[in-house]
Amino acid sequence: MLTFLGFAMIATFLVLIMLKKMSPIAALVLIPALFCVFAGKGAHLGDYVIDGVGKLAPTAAMLMFAIVYFGVMIDVGLFDPIVKGILRFCKADPMRVVVGTAVLAAIVSLDGDGSTTFMITVSAMYPLYKRLGLSLVVMTGVAATANGVMNTLPWGGPTARAATALKLDAADIFVPMIPALAVGLLSVFVLAYVLGLRERRRVGTLVLPSGADEEPELVTVGTGSGAGAGTADAAGTEAGAAAGAGSAGERVGAAVTEAGSGAPASGGAAGDEGFQGLDPHRATLRPRLYWFNAGLTVALLTAMIMELLPIPVLFLLGAALALTVNFPHMPDQKARIAAHADNVLNVAGMVFAAAVFTGVLSGTGMVKHMADWLVGAIPEGMGPHMALVTGLLSLPLTYFMSNDGFYFGVLPVLAEAGAAHGVSPLEIARASLVGQALHMSSPLVPAVYVLVGMAKVEFGDHTRFTVKWAALTCLVVLAAGMVFGII
Repeated sequence: MLTFLGFAMIATFLVLIMLKKMSPIAALVLIPALFCVFAGKGAHLGDYVIDGVGKLAPTAAMLMFAIVYFGVMIDVGLFDPIVKGILRFCKADPMRVVVGTAVLAAIVSLDGDGSTTFMITVSAMYPLYKRLGLSLVVMTGVAATANGVMNTLPWGGPTARAATALKLDAADIFVPMIPALAVGLLSVFVLAYVLGLRERRRVGTLVLPSGADEEPELVTVGTGSGAGAGTADAAGTEAGAAAGAGSAGERVGAAVTEAGSGAPASGGAAGDEGFQGLDPHRATLRPRLYWFNAGLTVALLTAMIMELLPIPVLFLLGAALALTVNFPHMPDQKARIAAHADNVLNVAGMVFAAAVFTGVLSGTGMVKHMADWLVGAIPEGMGPHMALVTGLLSLPLTYFMSNDGFYFGVLPVLAEAGAAHGVSPLEIARASLVGQALHMSSPLVPAVYVLVGMAKVEFGDHTRFTVKWAALTCLVVLAAGMVFGII
């Protein structure tokens, strides 16, 4: 009964948000509450929610102060050199823009934090996508999938969890997986290339004005005009409608002209009028403090990797120090906090709403019954192939469950089943990493709400577009692992 209710709850949630019948926050709260009553445990709902909130509170705190910290770093210009390099590569070619999104997301993912990756990637690429009329779900899908592959780094979380759960060395799990993960990352770049070509065909051939290719980055920009852009953003590349008014060449000409002059755009849509890209003349830049900010960020990430302090504490201290040094005057500090308040509130609210979902799943025992049912459904003859089975199961299980639930609850059971048939725990651990590209778009991953919130994309649209490509990337990693004899 609990197994059926668990799957039914997840399916109901996904269907309602993909059909846009409910907002993610409402769905994350109301649907599990309703199913908790169906399970006959409505009297314990409060306990489940408080337990879920307690477990996710550190994550919410980490995201809140990480958004403030990296928002300040973006404001003061720390990432401008990286962004300029990517944008010079992109120019005004949709294919290059999409590939540049994947490259930027992969590079920034080296810090092991998805929220950081999405904040920097969206801040850099959003103006280009809007001015060129490109689909924003392409941006979110490519960024999430690239980050998912890179999330397997030992300090990213899954590898450490697998090593802890099976009492193995993280290096023994990760290092042999590098070739397979490299193939997976290459497949993301190929995917970005293909999607970029589709976007190029959809919006037309883009031609840069004479001399504009010397400095192609966008500065203070609007969003592109007309309703077509909104249609393309919501429906993905399949929308097929031309985005914005006028020809593609005119849109690009306008965008690059604005970039060259530094003047604000005048033709943006009402909802995004005056959207601030990475303006090289913005008042918040602190060029004299560049190396201080770079050193502070490196020190923060080093301390995070070495686990010198809990991550929420590190970001709290880092945000306070960054604000104090870069903006010593109180009004300026308040202005920076207010500038990032929307993102903080949206993400924190989504995390605490997700606490209801995860609290009910765990508290009622639905997660355990679902995992036991899936493990029990494995045919006896598949025992010698438990590494392959683990890799395949990692796709749905890490999507519908938290990483903690999968790695500490399900993986040890799979490893025991594999050991009974002579399959090494190391192979099982490596196979368990396969599903991370899909996991990063799970509704239970707080960072994905940073991504869709900053990109102004509906979560349902992102899910509908991304899941198939992320699942394909996972299967490529699994196939490469088997070909290389890693799994």
